[in-house]
Amino acid sequence: MSHDSRARHPFLDDLTPDAEFTGTVLRRPISGRENIKTFIGAVATLYKSQTPVFLETIGSRSFLQYEAVLTNGMSLTGVAVIERNADGGVHHVSVTMHPLGPVLSLSGQLGALVNNELGEGLLL
Repeated sequence: MSHDSRARHPFLDDLTPDAEFTGTVLRRPISGRENIKTFIGAVATLYKSQTPVFLETIGSRSFLQYEAVLTNGMSLTGVAVIERNADGGVHHVSVTMHPLGPVLSLSGQLGALVNNELGEGLLL
C-alpha cells in the first residue's frame, strides 16, 4: 500500500504459511502465503492509485478501508478485515469491494494475470 519501502504492509508482511484470503472477486479462497502475495501483486498492477481511508485494530482484528482508482479510470472502495493469531501472524484476510461495475472490471482483468499460477475459475 505504501510507496515507502520501509513501511510495513497491513497484512502481507505477517501472513502465516497457511493463511487464507477471501474476497468479493473470488469464487473460492486463496490459500498459502505465496499464493496470496501473487494475487495481491497482480491486483496492485491494476491500481493506478490506492489511498488508505481508515485503519483500526480491535483485539485480533484490523479493519482497513481504502479507495482505489483502476488503471482504466474506474474507482472503487475496499474494506479488508485482517485476522491475526495469538502470535501476531495473519491467518485470514477478507476483502470486500464496491461498486459492482469496477469490481467486475477488476475481476475480468485479473484472470489474465493469475489464472496460470492460481488456477482457472478462481475469479468471477
